[in-house]
Amino acid sequence: MNKEQQNKHGEGAPKKSKNGLWLIVFILIAAISIWAVAAQSRSFSAAEFFSYISTASPVWLLCAVASTVMFILFEGMALMVTCRILGHKIRFRHGYIYSASDIYFSSITPSATGGQPASAYFMIKDGMSGMTATAALLSNLCMYLVSLIVVSILCFTVRPDIFLAYSTASKIIIVCGGIVLTALASFNVLLLVNVKILHRICRGGISLLCKLRILRNKEKRLARLDTSIESYRESTVMIGNHKKGLWMTFLFNFLQRLAQLAVSVFVYIATTGCSFWQATDVFFIQGYTVLGSSCIPVPGAIGVSDYLMLNGFSTIMSEAQAVNLELLSRSLSFYLCVFICGISVLIRYFTIKKRGKKL
Repeated sequence: MNKEQQNKHGEGAPKKSKNGLWLIVFILIAAISIWAVAAQSRSFSAAEFFSYISTASPVWLLCAVASTVMFILFEGMALMVTCRILGHKIRFRHGYIYSASDIYFSSITPSATGGQPASAYFMIKDGMSGMTATAALLSNLCMYLVSLIVVSILCFTVRPDIFLAYSTASKIIIVCGGIVLTALASFNVLLLVNVKILHRICRGGISLLCKLRILRNKEKRLARLDTSIESYRESTVMIGNHKKGLWMTFLFNFLQRLAQLAVSVFVYIATTGCSFWQATDVFFIQGYTVLGSSCIPVPGAIGVSDYLMLNGFSTIMSEAQAVNLELLSRSLSFYLCVFICGISVLIRYFTIKKRGKKL
């Protein structure tokens, strides 16, 4: 079977057994995390939580759900712009699947290691080369990290008092998140502007794997790498020369961050009846939460995000209110999001498999 036939039959798809294992780990961690949050308040009860939901404004809850959906769509738009810069006029539904696969697999794997390979799989299925997909995803990742840094700067500039209200442990986590985020952004920008570094890393990896006898035909693989790196270099040059496209990619990533932070804001308004401006504290608490969760290699930052959200909310409301707000906000912004993305990816994957069998 040649490579083209192998690709048609689904080679390169994420390993089912490994992803199944991480999905089980994800569910276990999520269950423990939800239990831990609920246990934080002695007055918490399932009946009161459901009452909390039932008395909330349906309109504002719908806004929270819409923000969750927009979180997925904005990344899809960013990837669509980047792919079009590289000459691939993909449709909106393709961008949506790239985004959904990235979010879903990032959520169930440590340090979000499965997100980009999953997106690359669907990109390659849509006719892109491996290195073109790599350049597109790396460029989008850079804009994602930059948008997080911008949000973090906004939080520290406008509301440093919220950061000071956190516990010492939370402050340490948030600061470490900022350091890790800055380091990751710098490294990814370096890989885009200096292709030689990526080339050396890849050559070193191939040489090591060949020495360990995991790979064979070292010279042939290195020659293929040289060709691939040249394709990657051409792609990065095209992206770098398209300033308007880069700004659009950043804008969509920034809007994606705002959509994520807005979920808790809308939930807070829905359950308290306060004005939008009165809910801005919740927005900044979410901003610090996203920053702090960047430093812990746990699937979906489960546990860390919950801890930071609960700690932050507890500084502006009662313990019981903080627990209810955290659980409902997290259910919509994360668990609902993962569920929507997982279903979307599953449908697309089996569509590709079915199409492959017909060929």
